[in-house]
Amino acid sequence: MGRGKIEIKKIEKSSSRQVTFSKRRNGLLKKAKELAILCDAELGLIIFSSTSKLHHFASSSMKSVIERYNKYREEYHRQLLDPASELKFWEKEVASLRQQLNDLQEYHRQLMGEELSGLSIKDLRNLENQLEMSLKSVRMRKDQILTNQIKELSLKGHHIHKENLELQKKLDLICQENTELQRKVDGNGTVEANEGSKSSSHSYGFNNGYDELQAPVVDLRLSQPQQLPDADTSYRNLRLL
Repeated sequence: MGRGKIEIKKIEKSSSRQVTFSKRRNGLLKKAKELAILCDAELGLIIFSSTSKLHHFASSSMKSVIERYNKYREEYHRQLLDPASELKFWEKEVASLRQQLNDLQEYHRQLMGEELSGLSIKDLRNLENQLEMSLKSVRMRKDQILTNQIKELSLKGHHIHKENLELQKKLDLICQENTELQRKVDGNGTVEANEGSKSSSHSYGFNNGYDELQAPVVDLRLSQPQQLPDADTSYRNLRLL
């Protein structure tokens, strides 16, 4: 999960404001130094904190940077007073911007691995270092995104596990209630069955006894087995035939 956007307004809490100022001041000074080294630019950075404390950075000398700025500002105002000078100034600005655009396009092609035949060893090394720095930044950004995604998935997994535990508890309660209800139903059925059997035995007990007393006595006697003719008699009868 990426860092949310910070609303650009004054930080009311003094401690938080001081921490933010220190972090951003260091980042700004670092960027100014990198800009001066990478682009061979002459620059001066002056920062006054809310407590009137001075922080500054200059690529060469702050005095020379300020003098150059004042000189350029005077020339700029003087050129604005004359229409011909103003036109010449803007033509010069357009030519400078076109040159910067061509340089940036050429540098972009070199970063893409094109038009490298005219570069020297030093230029190739600088290009290699720039590519390594860019690749490092890309990897750091990729790792940060993956880390944020892993954290987000871990939080989701934790919430899902928590919900599963709650659902399991609810299911156990429902099963327990169902078991108690089943026991109550079985208990009521057993009581009703016992009461029914008792009532049936009371209602039919005297009748059965009466029937047994009134039933006629049956005389069961076994009949004597019939004697079969012996073998000699049967043989004689066959001779006579």
